[in-house]
Amino acid sequence: MIKRIILLGLGFVLLCTPVVFAQGMIKVGSINDLTGATSDVGKDMALGIRECVAYINEHGGINGKKLQLLLYDYGYRVPEAITIYKRFRDYDKIAMLSQWGTGDTEALSPTINKDQMVALSDSFSGHLCDPKKTPYNFVYGTDYSTNARAALTVWYEEVWKKSDKWKQARESGQKPKLVCFYMFASPYASAPIKAIKDQAAILGIEVGADQDVSLVALDAKSQVLGAKKENPTVIWHGNTTMSVATAVKDAYGLKLEADHIVNNWGFDQNLVRMTGKAGEGVIGAAACAFYGMDVPMMKEVVEYTKKINPGVPQEKRDIRTVQAWVKFGMIRDALAIADKKEPITAKPAGPRIKEAFETFRDWQPYGVKGALGRPPVTFTDTDHRPSSEAMLYTIKDGKIVLFQKIDMKAKFPDKWASWLGW
Repeated sequence: MIKRIILLGLGFVLLCTPVVFAQGMIKVGSINDLTGATSDVGKDMALGIRECVAYINEHGGINGKKLQLLLYDYGYRVPEAITIYKRFRDYDKIAMLSQWGTGDTEALSPTINKDQMVALSDSFSGHLCDPKKTPYNFVYGTDYSTNARAALTVWYEEVWKKSDKWKQARESGQKPKLVCFYMFASPYASAPIKAIKDQAAILGIEVGADQDVSLVALDAKSQVLGAKKENPTVIWHGNTTMSVATAVKDAYGLKLEADHIVNNWGFDQNLVRMTGKAGEGVIGAAACAFYGMDVPMMKEVVEYTKKINPGVPQEKRDIRTVQAWVKFGMIRDALAIADKKEPITAKPAGPRIKEAFETFRDWQPYGVKGALGRPPVTFTDTDHRPSSEAMLYTIKDGKIVLFQKIDMKAKFPDKWASWLGW
């Protein structure tokens, strides 16, 4: 059953029957996970979407037209996402689609391409970034494969090569070793595995046996013990926050002597809260600044959390809210460009919206330089990777701080083009 009324688990309703706006409103359908395997990060994202849409409508909408949000929970189930999309397309007549997971986004990609329906996804799978294969798919964060390559590269150069272990390894002829923790059956978690192992080969890092960790794992001791047999130097975590926290804590408890690097959906303020001392030194990728950081537009984000969802404690808010503002800021601007060329409500606007996204050159949220700590976005009709810059943060003294930014195109100019679509 499709869920229209969505409960957040905090006792607050995210969205009930949509407000009916004046004729000429622009509809965006949003597929979100509030009850499924990735709801640990999905709930805050959905809150942020609603808050951002309120901000957009109170600041001119889309060229004076109201943006109507239709948000459904699909419980991280691909068949339900397909059903919701068909309703959006056939009944609601949405202008474009906001998607969530890698499994549903990749499964729907052939259909939306046939329908010429632009989809902007919270999945940053590199598989969605080659317009030769997925012309109507866009992502708003540095893709998973680029982030994974970047995290391993920064760890190798800034942690490993500056450690006493590196000096000892050089003397003994040993190489560092990578082991990957992720849910094998999850398209999201497995998306960058080929890329990170390729990067390991480039850097001269050995690769041990992968460990299968469920997205909802509450115990990862067997996987940690399995990894200990490999004597790894660094662990890659590809899951979302809850199971990453489980693995990090179990690694700490079982004295697995390895560093930890994490994909963006597994690294946030909740990871800090859940892991305590075990989380110190963990490095993770991020799509933007974290909630409450001192960057342009963060004041507006915080203001609207209090205005639209005043009952949700501020200490419960996270980077996912900020990501929602990046995502819907991009949607706002692409729709405005397309609508200005020809009213979106006049006829199917998918091709015009696609072209609008592909005009983005060093785009920044809400036209504000440095807004939300997001690297500038550039799309072309031959490359839908939004940026070659990855932002790596670390946990230091119980707080998330910037570790390093790295431009992978500049770092590996002879390889960047060939990595498209990984």
